[in-house]
Amino acid sequence: MEEYFFTPTVGEEEPLFSNLDLFLFSLIVGLLIYWFMSRKKVEPIPEFKKLDTPAPSTRETSFIEKMKKTGKNIIVFYGSQTGTAEEFANRLSKDAQRYGMKGMAADPEEYDMGELSRLSEIQNSLAIFCMATYGEGDPTDNAQDFYDWLQENDDEDLSGLNYTVFSLGNKTYEHYNAMGKYVDKRLEELGAKRIFDLGLGDDDGNLEEDFISWREQFWPAICEHFGVEALGDDSSIRQYELQEHTDINMNKVYTGEIGRLKSFEVQKPPFDSKNPFLAPVTVNRRLNKAGDRHLMHLELDITGSKIRYESGDHVAVFPTNDSMLVNKLGQILGVDLDVVISLNNLDDESNKKHPFPCPTSYRTALTHYLDITHPPRTNVLYELAQYASDPKDQENMRKMASSSPEGKALYQNWVLDASRNILAILEDMPSLKPPIDHLCELLPRLQARYYSIASSSKVHPNSIHICAVVVEYKTKTGRINKGVATNWLKNKLISDNGHKSTVPMYIRKSQFRLPFKSTNPVIMVGPGTGIAPFVGFIQERGWLKEQGKEVGETVMYFGCRHKNEDFIYQEELEEAEKNGVLTQLNVAFSRDQEQKVYVQHHLKKNKEHLWKLIHTDNAHIYICGDAKNMAKDVQLTFCEIAEELGGMTRTQATDYIKKLMTKGRYSQDVWS
Repeated sequence: MEEYFFTPTVGEEEPLFSNLDLFLFSLIVGLLIYWFMSRKKVEPIPEFKKLDTPAPSTRETSFIEKMKKTGKNIIVFYGSQTGTAEEFANRLSKDAQRYGMKGMAADPEEYDMGELSRLSEIQNSLAIFCMATYGEGDPTDNAQDFYDWLQENDDEDLSGLNYTVFSLGNKTYEHYNAMGKYVDKRLEELGAKRIFDLGLGDDDGNLEEDFISWREQFWPAICEHFGVEALGDDSSIRQYELQEHTDINMNKVYTGEIGRLKSFEVQKPPFDSKNPFLAPVTVNRRLNKAGDRHLMHLELDITGSKIRYESGDHVAVFPTNDSMLVNKLGQILGVDLDVVISLNNLDDESNKKHPFPCPTSYRTALTHYLDITHPPRTNVLYELAQYASDPKDQENMRKMASSSPEGKALYQNWVLDASRNILAILEDMPSLKPPIDHLCELLPRLQARYYSIASSSKVHPNSIHICAVVVEYKTKTGRINKGVATNWLKNKLISDNGHKSTVPMYIRKSQFRLPFKSTNPVIMVGPGTGIAPFVGFIQERGWLKEQGKEVGETVMYFGCRHKNEDFIYQEELEEAEKNGVLTQLNVAFSRDQEQKVYVQHHLKKNKEHLWKLIHTDNAHIYICGDAKNMAKDVQLTFCEIAEELGGMTRTQATDYIKKLMTKGRYSQDVWS
């Protein structure tokens, strides 16, 4: 075999690339260019499609421009936590049409409120504010930025602004209607002109009646002010039109999600009111040993959610309605609940395109999105009256929506006192057959329910505990009414046919906080399920002790009916007392003896010790539970202790407790 060697001659250079190398190199470059160019050509197609729908970020934040564009002269802003203020705002903006004006309801969070000074650019303009108060006199979440803006802008000139305020509150709370009163006063300070007196709605009495009475006087005054003749058009005004979907991709249909479509299938943090986290239920046990009530303890797993909470925060859960009620509504209205529909706003310019997530089925809307258990408000009765074939029924429904004493009494007696929900009304008024789409348009949204968290994140970083009592009662009509959320939670079994039960939830931050210094003593008063946040507080004080921190006195006042029935968390409390985490545990069993004994009786008994803790040792006081009786009685007791042991007059003692509140040393987490 011969071998050939190529030896270059002197002066000849070896080529860097052979012809083959150059060919392969050119081929690779050519292929890359072809692939790159062809890829570039394909990509713009979806981009052109995207141009059809503007991105949500381009949402109009100028309410002035929107009003000019749509010919509106009245804007109704709402600060709403549970949906009622938003409902009232919608009713007022609809009313405007009846009086020959044009109104729009608006969420202050979505607009630049600095534009209020420009409202005078619109002729006969008026801003109405429906403001609810939340917690300890706080603004609602969606009105927080507006509240901050009002506080910070002293040099704002609102002299061209015409306004009026309707405030929603509850007399049993310490800071009754604080937010509405503040907005009313502050707008005047900034030069705005109050066109009609502040309206005060009291949810402890009859909020609906307060609103109707105010509204009845408000509109004639507005018409007179602007020299407008009241048309008094009493016909029903539809806000949405029905669209039935016969052939739709079911992946585009909402099945109960609160915000983003498919958000329950693909969960993405951060989690909040518009994007709740589906937390698996890991514990669901009955707390009480006996008795006819059902007190329960649930634990929700938040592993991997990035959710953080502090002791004293609230967990909000989104419940669903009882399927039996939903089915009955479908039957009585004679409709197929599984029809897929959209309710589309007739006002194309409105930010609110649908009353609830659409497209969806009637069944999903009535199960997840609409409140079908509360007695309907008078505007719902008024709008539905036209669908009653019996003239007497029509007359009664319209009468209940009027401000006449007879009408108010009828509504109070027949709807409120009898706890009639929409199903009960339809059952007891057989001539009433409304179209289901109009009913769905009118019913308010089903709201999240808030519970004080019964755990500490220091001890349970991946778990949130709930303590609640199941609501169930017999109405005057003999029906059994069940609380939506508590009955839904009660039925959240750990495993449902092999599937984990989940609860859509998010956290709402609270001001109900343990003292910054662990050496400060704490006095906790929480009868019944009012013990919830204190279970978390006790866990946290125990954890601080374990960390070697010096912890001040920790005193608990708990109350229940019977020691052997509903002394909930007895083992945990007695264990904490044994370990010295609780320095004192006082329990009032109200019905274990002839005379009823409540937490305030125990407070009086220990008045010297309590006064020393409060006046000398800088103790923080916490009250949780019923606002109507317990919280008031407990506050009065603390006033009496200050009066007697501090040598004060009643007025001075009341001021002393108020000062503690201002300093953040007397905190309440109460409900009515």
